[in-house]
Amino acid sequence: MRVVDYRGLAALDAVIGLGSFEKAAQALTISQPAVSQRIRTLENLEGTLLIIRSQPPTPTEAGQRLIAHYRQVKLLEAALDAQPGPTTQLPELAIAVNADSAATWIPEALGPLLTPPSCLLDIRLDDQDHTLSQLREGRVFACVTSASDLVAGTTATPLGAMRYLCVASPAFAAQWFPDGFTVEAVSQAPAITFGSKDALHERYLEHRLGYTGRYPHHVLGSARDFVRFIEAGYAYGMVPLLQAENALASGRLMDVAAGQALDVPLTWHAWDIQTPLTRTLSDAVIATARKWLLQNGSTLTGLAGVTETDAGQA
Repeated sequence: MRVVDYRGLAALDAVIGLGSFEKAAQALTISQPAVSQRIRTLENLEGTLLIIRSQPPTPTEAGQRLIAHYRQVKLLEAALDAQPGPTTQLPELAIAVNADSAATWIPEALGPLLTPPSCLLDIRLDDQDHTLSQLREGRVFACVTSASDLVAGTTATPLGAMRYLCVASPAFAAQWFPDGFTVEAVSQAPAITFGSKDALHERYLEHRLGYTGRYPHHVLGSARDFVRFIEAGYAYGMVPLLQAENALASGRLMDVAAGQALDVPLTWHAWDIQTPLTRTLSDAVIATARKWLLQNGSTLTGLAGVTETDAGQA
């Protein structure tokens, strides 16, 4: 039977989770050399390198698999404490979520876990095309993603589609799109994208206009400030209907692409660990998503994993 060194796993998880050997030592209330020794012992036991000693330290593939195992065990251990009291340490739960969901429906979904608090959440924001990689690497318990790939040991539940519109302030549209949403206009009008990995805008331009060339754009990694940036007249961009509908109704924003929307299907991927805490989280996320996201089929087939629809039919 294989021996599992949980002291070593705790040290490994702490170093990677906190970003340094020093912080791991403080969290574990042991010396920094003791942390290093525990990890060396674990590496000798596993017969492979588990941490790349960089700044910050990064796990190898083998190290990440062990961290995922350790975090799953911690979740199962937390379920043994059926009646947590004031002195009980709250279990930690990491999830990866796209920023647009975090800015719209996710806070409502997390309410059952936070009022009163039954865990400490580590909510990691990333583009919806990339959150699944964090689950695959064992960094998070679950994620909201646009990817449909299956990951061993996890469950995948469709949530619905997030509808995006291409919007701008009326003044910006009058200046940059006087003749409509054309190739010539998008090659010159300053756009805004969410983060350096966001490909939603360029995929929309390619599918909507057949345009694959360069386009001027700002990069901003805040979903709430993203909309403010557009409302201020600095750029145009792709915004969830859930986030833009009030500004559209009041006239602060307008749809510059003649009612053509993108529906991005989202899926909840989670480790297949059935505890009261994980079931509560998954049930709340799925129910809330299906309340706010589109559940109907679309009218036109669009990009792979993305659908173009007539926004007027929403």
